[in-house]
Amino acid sequence: MPNDDDPDAKDRARRGLLRLMLKLPVVRDRLRMFAGTSPALEALCEAYEDAIVTLARLQRESSQADDGLLQEYIVVCREIEGEVVEYCLSRTIP
Repeated sequence: MPNDDDPDAKDRARRGLLRLMLKLPVVRDRLRMFAGTSPALEALCEAYEDAIVTLARLQRESSQADDGLLQEYIVVCREIEGEVVEYCLSRTIP
């Protein structure tokens, strides 16, 4: 769930949602419908934004980045994507 003490949490969740909608067209419509109604989905979107931004930074700094850390973030992003797909497909459309 986005941290109420962090004013940027909602923005990160929104950016994460948009990235997930681009990455996961199979659940894009469901993401659109569930957006703003589910604290759990909002938390996943925020976590995805944080992870994908870190992954991009590690990829840019690939000469300096620890390959293990880079691989870990790739796995984290894929796991979040999988959780989002599972979340969307396991819920009935309102």
